[in-house]
Amino acid sequence: MTRRRMVLSGFGVASALALALAGCATPAGTGGTGGATTEPAPAPDASAPVTVEVDAAWLDDGRSIGIVTQGSSTCIPMAEEPTFADGVLTVTLVEPENTACTRDLVPRVSLVGVPEGVDPAEDLDIVVTGEGYQGEVELDGVTGLAGPGGETQYAPSAGWTDTDGQFVILTWGSSSCPPVFQEVVATGPAEVTATVEEPPADQVCTMDMAPRAAVLVVDGVEADDGVELVLTGSPEFADVRTPILGSN
Repeated sequence: MTRRRMVLSGFGVASALALALAGCATPAGTGGTGGATTEPAPAPDASAPVTVEVDAAWLDDGRSIGIVTQGSSTCIPMAEEPTFADGVLTVTLVEPENTACTRDLVPRVSLVGVPEGVDPAEDLDIVVTGEGYQGEVELDGVTGLAGPGGETQYAPSAGWTDTDGQFVILTWGSSSCPPVFQEVVATGPAEVTATVEEPPADQVCTMDMAPRAAVLVVDGVEADDGVELVLTGSPEFADVRTPILGSN
């Protein structure tokens, strides 16, 4: 912004002072031009939600969306049943109760099932609300996805967010033994390799089949829908390959 200063001297200063004093001397409420009063600014609404940044990514062939927010890595919010109306997907996130949360601040993923009526080939406006906050993001459409309905294949999937180099990966397996990623690197112009740490031999895992989502970041590759993700390192993910959906 350019600020202009005006310098007055001699008669100009005296005239300016006289005009200012004349304006101040006009009693309020007499109809004079100098009688305007200044009202106090309204107090800010303490109940208004705080605007936060959110990201999103297509997963599971368009059957799911990963909502990325910032917060404690051990207290990932759960998504309630989303609603879709007038081209807008509204998602409410609920914080876990009775849980001791670490005080770190990291990107974490809340999984949302895509409701009927959403076409993954079209850009999707998403409104995310939570306890005291709200955020919006536009998720670019991706052609060729199955979309809502139908059964998952329980196969790994991944999707780019709008943040440079950031993508979400979804795997299926024991909820108590999610994969731990040691390294994520670009191993070609259109290939990203993520090395999964082998679990300890004495680790006890539940026998359920649950979705596990994580946020990964890679440098040195152009983020578009032609990039393939290769998983390696753990016998559970021996040379698994899946496209990273979308672009950023």
